[in-house]
Amino acid sequence: MRSPEMKSRVGGARLLLLLLVLGEAASALGTACPAGPGCRYTPDWPSLDSRPLPGWFDEAKFGVFLHWGVFSVPAWGSEWFWWHWKGERRPPYERFMSDNYPPGFSYADFGPQFTTRFFHPDSWADLFQAAGAKYVVLTTKHHEGYTNWPSPVSWNWNSQDVGPHRDLVGELGAAIRKRNIRYGLYHSLLEWFHPLYLLDKKNGFKTQHFVSAKTMPELYDLVNRYKPDLIWSDGDWESSDTYWNSTYFLSWLYNDSPVKDEVVVNDRWGQNCSCHHGGYYNCQDKFKPKTLPDHKWEMCSTVDKHSWGYRRDMVMADIASEFEIISELVQTVSLGGNYLLNIGPTKDGLIVPIFQERLLAVGKWLSINGEAIYASKPWRVQLEKNTTFVWYTSKGSTVYAIFLDWPEKGVLSLKSPITTSATQIMMLGIQKDLKWSTDPVKGLLISLPQLLPSALPVEFAWTVKLTGVK
Repeated sequence: MRSPEMKSRVGGARLLLLLLVLGEAASALGTACPAGPGCRYTPDWPSLDSRPLPGWFDEAKFGVFLHWGVFSVPAWGSEWFWWHWKGERRPPYERFMSDNYPPGFSYADFGPQFTTRFFHPDSWADLFQAAGAKYVVLTTKHHEGYTNWPSPVSWNWNSQDVGPHRDLVGELGAAIRKRNIRYGLYHSLLEWFHPLYLLDKKNGFKTQHFVSAKTMPELYDLVNRYKPDLIWSDGDWESSDTYWNSTYFLSWLYNDSPVKDEVVVNDRWGQNCSCHHGGYYNCQDKFKPKTLPDHKWEMCSTVDKHSWGYRRDMVMADIASEFEIISELVQTVSLGGNYLLNIGPTKDGLIVPIFQERLLAVGKWLSINGEAIYASKPWRVQLEKNTTFVWYTSKGSTVYAIFLDWPEKGVLSLKSPITTSATQIMMLGIQKDLKWSTDPVKGLLISLPQLLPSALPVEFAWTVKLTGVK
């Protein structure tokens, strides 16, 4: 038998060991904390949603989205070509195939034709830089399952094995980062026709064969291999986040991944997650809130109004105008959002001239008005409707009023800003101060520069900078 002293020592040692074990377990599990050293996020939404959004994303404001894959080969209808053809068997798609391809031609037969032979990543990156984009999001895999990098779990259906024989994700990432632009990766959780996904679907998503063998290995591989600044998740709508193991992936991403401090994610991680959980909110494609949301959000929009992927049959009426695009950008930023503008490259790796033109138009506008956009914050008033639509942004005590149409008689009326003895007003792109006065009914009256339209800094959406106002 042991003496009382020995029992006491043994009991103390056991207690110490138990405390150590519990401490390690607690450390491994983590505790929900919004910030600070040693913070670990647990695999549940209350903890994950408490993570502060890395500041670079809110400051960026404008990004370019790229939908590119095997769907760029038929380049007809939309990037959902395979689903419309074989999933829904829509007559126009069946007719398109019978009119243009031999009998028995499969979707997989498009793969070798995705050559990307004219893809020059540095030329793309130069274009995006000239467009004023602060981040670029590339499709790494759409719902068709083809991966634009040599995914180890997408045998013979990836850009290294079939088509370009290149690592498209890696090549573009290297070019983008040379220009200090943030790099984001779009990834679809589901794949329409993958046998394991269809098996899980048949089982009512009570099994996770596809998630274990495909989705999760690919997400971990993308993060470890390319260290993205942003993960743009999609393809989440058919099943819950518990099926996708989303919260476990995100807890690893935030705690232990090589990008844990800087990475940003969206909200598409399972049914009912959109607009509720994740980093920033997309809510839905082309989401346009009417009032200022209380959570950081992003509007994704397309230059081609009818498709995200490139279409050979698009016509000018399908293309958003420069005015429409810049108006959307201004409205989005005024309401606290980021604007992600999508284009679809061709199967050869070309960005067609009309897409280049629209991107360069945004860049030209931002070269003058970017001060009112980048790193701005919503003001106390976002929209004022007078004789023209006026959208406000702010930086500290400086207020920017962006008016979309030139007012009659060249006088801009603003009712929201309150002037002081220190008030100064100027137009971005023109150095001298503007004359102004106040009226009890019309508010602040600003005399705009009396210049020919060709002498104005931009063609539309001009910015007035106000300092010393309330």
